[in-house]
Amino acid sequence: MDSVDRTIGHRDDRDRGDRIDGLGDPRRALGAFLRTRRGRVAPEDVGITASRRRRVRGLRREELAQLAGISVDYYVRLEQGRAVQPSAEVLDALARALRLDTAERRHLRTLAGAGGGPAPRLQVSPLLQRALDAMVGLPAYVTNHCLDMVAWNVLGAELMGGLGHPGRRDPNNARFLFLDPASRDVLPEWQERAAEAVGLLRVAAGRYPEDGCLAALIMELSERSEEFRRLWETGEVMMCGAGRKRLRHPAIGEIALECETLHVPEAPGETGLVVHVFSAEEGSREAKALARLAAEATVTCAG
Repeated sequence: MDSVDRTIGHRDDRDRGDRIDGLGDPRRALGAFLRTRRGRVAPEDVGITASRRRRVRGLRREELAQLAGISVDYYVRLEQGRAVQPSAEVLDALARALRLDTAERRHLRTLAGAGGGPAPRLQVSPLLQRALDAMVGLPAYVTNHCLDMVAWNVLGAELMGGLGHPGRRDPNNARFLFLDPASRDVLPEWQERAAEAVGLLRVAAGRYPEDGCLAALIMELSERSEEFRRLWETGEVMMCGAGRKRLRHPAIGEIALECETLHVPEAPGETGLVVHVFSAEEGSREAKALARLAAEATVTCAG
């Protein structure tokens, strides 16, 4: 490779890194996160009178520094990735000034602490698999920090589009959402689920900056999906939580189910595994539909 090729290659690498907000570099990621959050806060919402000629979206750096009670120079160094591990007091002040929610505050602390190190090796224990299998009438599956579906029960596999049959769908939820057009048929609330997936991946990237597989997944999605790039650039973060979700299955149509998420602990911290369990109120149309699907799935497995 001649010098021109090397220069182009290095420039491409920089452009790619900028596009995905310092992936693999928590300090750059911290700066990118602060910039997106700063751009989201309207000056008038925090008592700052903005002139009609104002061209800056959100808060200026000096305005945020003043609100947080820190020097402008120090804040600039934070955004540029030149200040390392700010104190808890500074982080709390920035979180208040930026009006961060619980997930965003946690993500801010993770990035400021240079991440949580390499991702753990994740394996579903035999006990957890037995627990999944025992939930005969409840669809359930387990995801890791990369949003890979790493375990499931029979009903969960069928409800989510045939996880037990290689080739029917990608077992990685993010790839399925952004690279498989069938995901829009399976998930009526596609936009919400897509935003959720990106928010979860951003949290994981901050927590495990040295995880090459996670970085490669985010890079792949960024290169292959315009929708993923758009959502990633918003800087939104998210935590798994309970809620009502709509799904569509060819055998039972569209149904709305309650979803609970359970994080699997492992000393000294979390494994990154999350159990997703779906249920419906007894006697409801959804409950009857799940019972039919369970019967069909059981017959298919037996066959």
